Amino acid sequence: MKYLEFNFQTNPCTETVNDVLSAVLGEAGFDSFLENEGGITAYILQDTFDEVILKDTLENFPIENSQITYTWKEAEDKDWNEEWEKNYFQPIIINDQCVIHSTFHKDIPPMEYDILINPQMAFGTGHHETTSLIIGELLNCNLENKSVLDMGCGTSILAILARMRGAKPITAIDIDTWCVENSKENIALNNVTDIEVELGDAGILKGRGPFDVIIANINRNILLADMKYYVQCMNPGAELYMSGFYVEDIPLIKEEAAKHNLHFEHYKEKNNWAAVKFRFEL
Repeated sequence: MKYLEFNFQTNPCTETVNDVLSAVLGEAGFDSFLENEGGITAYILQDTFDEVILKDTLENFPIENSQITYTWKEAEDKDWNEEWEKNYFQPIIINDQCVIHSTFHKDIPPMEYDILINPQMAFGTGHHETTSLIIGELLNCNLENKSVLDMGCGTSILAILARMRGAKPITAIDIDTWCVENSKENIALNNVTDIEVELGDAGILKGRGPFDVIIANINRNILLADMKYYVQCMNPGAELYMSGFYVEDIPLIKEEAAKHNLHFEHYKEKNNWAAVKFRFEL
């Protein structure tokens, strides 16, 4: 699949402006982000890019007195392992229990859960707050022999960790062919079984499951639209973990969840990003 690479320059160039920009761009179809000098670099599938939507998103940017300009080009096909090694990806340690690293890293500290990934595009390594929040949740819940669905699986870090913690069977789904292929590679690298990876969105969930645990780390609008599909394949008492939105979005998430017998249990936050836990009760 071909990607477009956008260089967004923000003024003022602050962490808050750049985080909010990443969030609204995510809602406009962009699916990966990197900080750069003066703003962020963002990527979107060429076939899904709509400039009208992008311009409308920037015209309605929620932080007043912010100026955002951009340039774009076709993203190069690169050896992303080399790119991460040179520029971005460093090992990640979460809760002193889980380490995520790639093949080029040396002297990895021993952890209970050691996840090896081979990134094929510039995203999905676990650095983002939403991914680390969900990892923290998975480290604190009972997954032994639980059936799990990982929606928007990316590199399948979450599915792999769930399997390492005893979950099975696991279904991992993503709309991006890159992610599906990379997920299969990462699953093989970690020598885990009982994870099935599929290309698609929530529309392919009919007749699936039922699942004991669903993980959905996507974005606010997709979660709001897809919760009704999640509950159709959840066991009574099943847990739903969602992230990809800000703390101030939680009331909207809770309002929609209540329509589908999803009962709020708690939320965690990191740099204003949120992860929420719900339980399905008939």
